[in-house]
Amino acid sequence: GKTLAAFLWCLDGLIRAALEGTLGDETRVVYVSPLKALGNDVQKNLLAPLEQIRALAATKGIVLPEIRVQVRTGDTTQAERAQMLRRPPHVLITTPESIFLLLTAQRGRELLRTVQTVVVDEIHALARDKRGSHFALSVERLRQLVPAPPQLVGLSATVKPIDRIAAFLTGSEPV
Repeated sequence: GKTLAAFLWCLDGLIRAALEGTLGDETRVVYVSPLKALGNDVQKNLLAPLEQIRALAATKGIVLPEIRVQVRTGDTTQAERAQMLRRPPHVLITTPESIFLLLTAQRGRELLRTVQTVVVDEIHALARDKRGSHFALSVERLRQLVPAPPQLVGLSATVKPIDRIAAFLTGSEPV
């Protein structure tokens, strides 16, 4: 429920931009999961509501442009990575390690330059160790890359203490 709630807010923004004609071939939402398998499940669970929204819009005579969702992990093939750079997904599902790799390459940075929202699922699993520290640096690098600070959304069913997790997510910015 929490993941879908975060995505519905993101999808609303993407669909509104598409209807206004302001949604280009750009990545606006990055979903980060510390679990690679969770990313694949999220993609499947996101594509179904997107299709339902498109079908409902069609019954009202509204043609919605495609909202592209892709996964980028260590298992992503070279062909899929190249295609992603040519035609970026609107929603990129990835891992902390893959976002780091994207930020180290010029073409990867170009893909991320238009990000407006970062959703971090199971944030409690990242906030506790070196992997999370490394990810926090990636978020700071992303902040320096994008024209406006991205909306940061942390998701967890078991987050405590919430103020420390919020500070982890927002880094140098006020919570």
